[in-house]
This record gives sequence, C-alpha cells and structure tokens, in this order.
Amino acid sequence: MTGTATHSNDPALIRQLLTTPGTWAVVGLSTHTGRTAHGVSRWMKEQLGHRIVPVHPLAENVFGEDGHASLSDIPDGERIDVVDCFVTSHRVGGIVDEAIANAQRLGITAVWLQLGVIDEGAAQRAKDAGLGVVMDTCPKIEYPRL
Repeated sequence: MTGTATHSNDPALIRQLLTTPGTWAVVGLSTHTGRTAHGVSRWMKEQLGHRIVPVHPLAENVFGEDGHASLSDIPDGERIDVVDCFVTSHRVGGIVDEAIANAQRLGITAVWLQLGVIDEGAAQRAKDAGLGVVMDTCPKIEYPRL
C-alpha cells in the first residue's frame, strides 16, 4: 500500500450530473450504432434530456449535433458541462488533461470515466483543477440507483 488515496465516487455529484439537463461532450461517440457509447448517449439524450456533443477523431455528426475531432476543436462559445469518456484507461489521461485545459473556455465542470475506465492520476488531476469526477461506472447503471 502506497498510502495514495483512491478515487471514490460521490453519490451527490452523480445525482446532480444525471438529473440536471446539460451538455455532455461524449469522447468516443461515432455513428457506429453498435457501440456502447452510441446506445448510452442516445439514452442520455432521450431519457435524461441531455444535449450530446460527439467527440471522435472522425468528427462525425451524431443525433443532429456537429462532431469534433477533439475537445480542443469545440468552438469558443459552446458550453460543455460534462466530458464523458468512452476511451480505454491508457488513453483517458490525455482526454482528462485536455478537459482540464479547456475547462474555463468551455465551462466544463466534470469528467465522467465510463465503466472499466480507470486512471487514478487523471482523476486526481481533474479534482485538483476543480472538476467533479465520476470514474468506473455508467450513467445507465447509476440512474436507477437515484
């Protein structure tokens, strides 16, 4: 044991993020309907009333929203409340760092690392930057628990 604290999800933060309609940038969302990112994003849009902004290297339009290749490509004036990360654990640190770098410009208040996506260092960097962090769970899993 190194003495390093591990991240623990805050139920109040989860409740706030899921019950307050907002704009979620979903990193890893493409037009591929068989992907988990697509199904979960559709559910968040239709059931929770969130606006979904797709972020994927192909920058495809999804659900009528313009796609962006990266968070940095989202234009000034857009408001992003949550960055939802559907990427592997070894890639998520860079996404979290990009969210931190763009937080003030885009109004980002939280990052959500999907089920199986774990990076304690990235979670701590986000917390240190004042962002809320949810890690290793999915909105569709958490919502029924509210």
